[in-house]
Amino acid sequence: MATASPSKKELEQMMEAAVHFGHKASKWNPKMREYIFDKREGIHIFDLTKTYACLNKALDFLRKSAAEGKTILLLSTKLQSTKLVTEAAQRCGCPYVTRSWMPGLLTNFDTIKKRIKYFRDLKEQQAAGDWDDKYTKKEQVKFKKIIAKLEDAFGGVENLTKVPDVLVVFDSLHETLALKEARRLKVKTVGVCDSNSDPDLLAYPIPGNDDAIKSLRYFVEKVTGAIEEGKKASFAETTKAKPPEAVGRI
Repeated sequence: MATASPSKKELEQMMEAAVHFGHKASKWNPKMREYIFDKREGIHIFDLTKTYACLNKALDFLRKSAAEGKTILLLSTKLQSTKLVTEAAQRCGCPYVTRSWMPGLLTNFDTIKKRIKYFRDLKEQQAAGDWDDKYTKKEQVKFKKIIAKLEDAFGGVENLTKVPDVLVVFDSLHETLALKEARRLKVKTVGVCDSNSDPDLLAYPIPGNDDAIKSLRYFVEKVTGAIEEGKKASFAETTKAKPPEAVGRI
């Protein structure tokens, strides 16, 4: 379980990552009031003890969800986070969206799933060399362009077979549409909330800087680290529960 307050080292790590910086006070969302410690030079400063508490509550939830085999979708379509989140999601084995959110990905998943299947079929046909006998060079170029376009939309979710159990966002204001879809379907949500965000859109809001690359890296590493821990714990329990291999008989 998470401790009640951060250690000096943990506070220093958050400050070094610029987690404590919010937006201009003139652009704030009053719903974030309880997470704000002060205002300096017109910029809101987060109360890092509250950020730490919210973060660890979210991490405990993600650890438990991963251990239970829940599907956790990572979402961050901000340009500066694309590479960071893509690599982290691939490392921890999570589906992800880092290009642009496809409206209806959650609320109209049955239709989206057909598009994903079409994308996968095209890739499999191309890999198998089926195009050479079926299509002209011009048609093959056309299909390659279609694959490239679908890769942007579905590359990170091509193995998604159902609506995810959990949605994690790293900028809740930027990903409002996705969060509203998740809320309609009662999908649990975790996300970083800057001072201009609405924490009510999230089951587990994490108040903090969602713009600085250092801060994004801090949150991404914490989130994916918790997911990996949960998966490892699940694997260890599964392995422990299996009976020993039968000894071969002569």
